[in-house]
Amino acid sequence: MLAIYKKELKQYFNSMIGFVFLAFFIAIVGFYTWGYNLAGGIGNFEMTLGSISFLFVLLIPILTMRIIAEENHQKTDQLLFTAPVSPARIVLGKYFSVMTLFSIGVAFISLYPLLISAYGKDVRLAPAYSSIMGFYLLGAAYIAIGTFISSLTESQIIAAVLSFVTMLLSNLLSSVASMLPSDKLAQCIMIAIVWLVICMVAYHMMENATVLIAMSVIGEAAIWIVYFVKSSLYKGLFSNILKCFAISERFNDFSMGVLNYDAVVYYVSIAFLFVFLTIQVVKKKRFN
Repeated sequence: MLAIYKKELKQYFNSMIGFVFLAFFIAIVGFYTWGYNLAGGIGNFEMTLGSISFLFVLLIPILTMRIIAEENHQKTDQLLFTAPVSPARIVLGKYFSVMTLFSIGVAFISLYPLLISAYGKDVRLAPAYSSIMGFYLLGAAYIAIGTFISSLTESQIIAAVLSFVTMLLSNLLSSVASMLPSDKLAQCIMIAIVWLVICMVAYHMMENATVLIAMSVIGEAAIWIVYFVKSSLYKGLFSNILKCFAISERFNDFSMGVLNYDAVVYYVSIAFLFVFLTIQVVKKKRFN
């Protein structure tokens, strides 16, 4: 795993992607810090980070698009699969290399609250660093999602576009959920459609028609049986489920300087889930 980690980290700086990412990341956060905190005379750095969470939608897809897709395209993934390294170590080595690059950027912006406090009074450092922690965890979750999407394709462009769309939707889910019809039948139909999509994704990962049919039939039957037995359970259910996947919403507490332990567990769980799914994709390719 260490060899893969070093190789990936070195590639980011050899290809200039690492330098470009760090330059844009530090520059954008610095620009907002200057405009909002220094020029505006406001000491709340946590509010600054809350206003630039969109940064991940733009930068993370560029950072993760090549991490596995490039290996798939160049067929160098076959060399990894034949090496005496487990799929988990391959994925973790790649994931931690991206996290190291991201950590360098976060380490730089961690100096900003100290800079603000040097030029102002009554700057609260505890809420500022609480928001930085939430910002870091949000980035870790998005990087895991981008890594998973990169493992599904051979094209870096497709990986970047899919990651961008996924992360953009995660930012808009709360608004989308509030616009959906809340009646029980509509919510049930939407859940049934989403379940079919989940079954298709599972089939893409396992390529097992039996599992696809079983999941589809059992899942759809359960959804409609529950609807006919107790339809009241579906009142606003799909909208609430969507809000659970609104990843950026959990950052709101951090952006106000509140250390929300539920959000910490949520982000760690999201990162773990998508790293685990990436490992499963790599395992499937290794044994096919």
